Amino acid sequence: MGRRHSPGRDLGAGYQHLALGLTFAAGVVFFTLTGVFLDRRLGATPLFTLIGTATGATLSFLNVYWRLKAEAEERRKKKPGEDR
Repeated sequence: MGRRHSPGRDLGAGYQHLALGLTFAAGVVFFTLTGVFLDRRLGATPLFTLIGTATGATLSFLNVYWRLKAEAEERRKKKPGEDR
């Protein structure tokens, strides 16, 4: 028979992934808005907006990737019979 998961545990994991998605989005929005601000301030449209968007997407992706990788390593280190 397969391992049973409690609904609370699955819900908690869902919230962790929701938080990662929001973190990703917040990083992109922050850097994009910073680029828009700099463009308006310096009159270099759309240079800093593009740089900010690319930087935000890259850094946010790496942040999510590293967190998921650490989570996978933690799960791998746990003993098979152990429960959270």
